[in-house]
Amino acid sequence: MELRDIEIFLVLAEELHFGRTAERLHITPSRVSHVIKKAERRIGAPLFARTSRTVDLTPLGERLRDNLLPAHQRIQQAVDQAVAEARGITGTLRVGYSTPWCADLLLKAAETFRARYAACTVQIQEIQLNDPHGPLRRGDLDLQLSELPVAEPGITVGPTVLSDSRALLVPAGHPFAQRENVTMEDLADIPLIIPGGLPDYMTAVHLPTHTPSGRPIPRGPVFTYWAEVLSLAAAGLGAFPVSVRGERYFARPGVAFVPFLDAPPVEYGLLWPTAGHTPRAMAFADLLTDLTDF
Repeated sequence: MELRDIEIFLVLAEELHFGRTAERLHITPSRVSHVIKKAERRIGAPLFARTSRTVDLTPLGERLRDNLLPAHQRIQQAVDQAVAEARGITGTLRVGYSTPWCADLLLKAAETFRARYAACTVQIQEIQLNDPHGPLRRGDLDLQLSELPVAEPGITVGPTVLSDSRALLVPAGHPFAQRENVTMEDLADIPLIIPGGLPDYMTAVHLPTHTPSGRPIPRGPVFTYWAEVLSLAAAGLGAFPVSVRGERYFARPGVAFVPFLDAPPVEYGLLWPTAGHTPRAMAFADLLTDLTDF
């Protein structure tokens, strides 16, 4: 079997569907059928049991898959490594994130990236809200996944990778905590906890000063690190708009997460230094966007 024929067999063994296999490999279903029939003629026995509704591996097909898959993976890794070295995808890639859910996606991407580009390592680190773009601007990071919008000189904004609805983190004893949802107008009735060092244009989007009808939104205490927000809210000192995903990561006694009815979504995008983008950073960015279903 030729290498391309082996790939078609292995994808069909995974998908068990001629149409999906053809779509995934960018070929026609008839091409898939032709390759499998040719392989079965050469081997002398069926590899797949086909009906009008199902496709299943025969026991012989299962054994062939199990024997071919490790070798095919090693061949692909060798090719990927050669391509990576030729394109300069080597060395250490430093990637920053602002939230745990961004970290989860980056860690998943890093695992695949390391397997694909063995000559490149990935270091992932958290960035702080009080200095959201400093590490990137100083050259401490090659790539960053964090909240949008971003309008910083010397920083390029890449694709949006994640999007999520907003919720309001409130003290558990506040009347809002008993409600099913809140609106942007409700922000006039509770002070917002404010991060120090956030650019004004980001504050205007995420922590507005007035409600849609023009009512002022009171300001609460200023924080430096995220853990302070949870403590300040639990103490009844204010609220903070967050991603709805935040409840899964930050739920604790003393606070509640109440979804917004009308707030715009929180969007997270890729950022990199305009003058310092590298082949490894762009390869990681491409992989990351392929992993998300946004």
